[in-house]
Amino acid sequence: MLDLGRLRALHAVATHGSVGAAATALGYTPSAVSQQIAKLERETRSTLLERRGRGVALTDAGFLLATTAAQVLKLVEEAEVTLEEQRGAAVGELRIGAFATAARGLLPAALVALTRDHPALDVRLVEVDPPEGLEAVARGELDMAVTHDWVNTPLAVPDGVSRVRLGEDVADVLLPVSHRLAAREVVEPEDLAGERWICQPEGTICHDWLVNTFRGAGLEPDLAYRIAEYETQLALLAKGIGVALLPRLGRGELPAVVRAVPFTPTPTRRVFAVWRTQATRRPAVAATLAALHGCWGERSTA
Repeated sequence: MLDLGRLRALHAVATHGSVGAAATALGYTPSAVSQQIAKLERETRSTLLERRGRGVALTDAGFLLATTAAQVLKLVEEAEVTLEEQRGAAVGELRIGAFATAARGLLPAALVALTRDHPALDVRLVEVDPPEGLEAVARGELDMAVTHDWVNTPLAVPDGVSRVRLGEDVADVLLPVSHRLAAREVVEPEDLAGERWICQPEGTICHDWLVNTFRGAGLEPDLAYRIAEYETQLALLAKGIGVALLPRLGRGELPAVVRAVPFTPTPTRRVFAVWRTQATRRPAVAATLAALHGCWGERSTA
């Protein structure tokens, strides 16, 4: 009989394209994944991976077995969901991902609620950007994720993934208090033409929203400082460097030398919880969704 753990390792290599990436997704070392594949090859008397340059590729036998492994793993998850549903209690492990400000501004309260109300549920949290979180849920590496998108930068949801909106989060323009616009009640894109922006790196949703918003107004933003962490963005602003757009969720108190000014049109991002559709019946999923909804009103927000 084929070992489920070894099939999972092969499926991970097929999904992620390399032993190293599979190891990261599974929480193993590359050596451990390679050993699992080697044992599976001995069990099946087949070569499943072959060297291609510095990486590996699935052989025909490896591809066939990886396809079957995906079906087997899906059946195993369905069985686990059915058993948990029959017990009628949120138990076992639930892996949830959340983008940085949600991990800071929403998840702490939700984790407290889940620990209090469902002591047999073991919730594991990982910080992950929305696109990667969605993909991780679709691949089965996460059970749920808290993601977001902007109205003019929607995030596509993969097949087999469900989502529900938790709420909306508004962002403001942040300026050094010495800035010419710091005393304004509201600013528009045209007011900020020619400013040097502090923004998220290229490829992130917040970066794309900023670019799309200004291009929609016929302007090209000058993205001078591409910084992932909001604390670093605030450090630059506190020194009088640049302007930035920061959401309110999880933002915390601003330095005295930085002012938040509302922006129009109001930058609003939609916050969602996502999970695999086939796990909808799982009590742990239902309990976590209820906790997230219940804690939205208590979220830490500026």
